[in-house]
Amino acid sequence: MTIFIKAIIILLLFFIFFSLGSALYFLIHDKSGSTRIVKALTWRIGLSLLLFALLLVAFFLGWITPHAMIR
Repeated sequence: MTIFIKAIIILLLFFIFFSLGSALYFLIHDKSGSTRIVKALTWRIGLSLLLFALLLVAFFLGWITPHAMIR
């Protein structure tokens, strides 16, 4: 189960960075004043909230555990 959760986390991070990159692309190349930048950033925020909720649920259900600090 932990490999599946970690794969979902990595996939969500990839989509978050892709959405951020597409917003940057639209910011530079889109001169028509469309709302594509806002939509891309809205997707990024939604995916970030989904990732945060997934991390909380996975932690409380014991699917992922934090590592101990090594001194």
